[in-house]
Amino acid sequence: MWKRRKRARPVRPLPLELCDLCGVTFPEDERVRGYVPDSSAVHPTHDWFDGLRRVTACCEEHLAVVRKDYEGREFVPEELWAAKIDRALSSGTRFLTMERLGCRTGLQESQIRRAIAWHNAHLGQRPEP
Repeated sequence: MWKRRKRARPVRPLPLELCDLCGVTFPEDERVRGYVPDSSAVHPTHDWFDGLRRVTACCEEHLAVVRKDYEGREFVPEELWAAKIDRALSSGTRFLTMERLGCRTGLQESQIRRAIAWHNAHLGQRPEP
């Protein structure tokens, strides 16, 4: 009888990570990760990660440098609140009353107004994607 040869499975490339400092790629299992405070970062689904940005580095030394860079950045609560509002408006009804917006974001009316003012003041200063 003839023997069937097993088909060779294609070799899957290892998932690679990218160092946030030097840009080198390395295998996923060698990554070093951490969180840094960043008022522009909101998680798409888990609001307890709002204000934290996950960073990836190729070694502990590079992670320490990335953390040091973020320490020097100003944390602007209005920026974080504006991002929370944007998430609430883009994930459902586009028009919400102030009360419903507060319920969806966990913000008070005064915080919502400050976030809107901050957003309007910085609207033209964002780089184009």
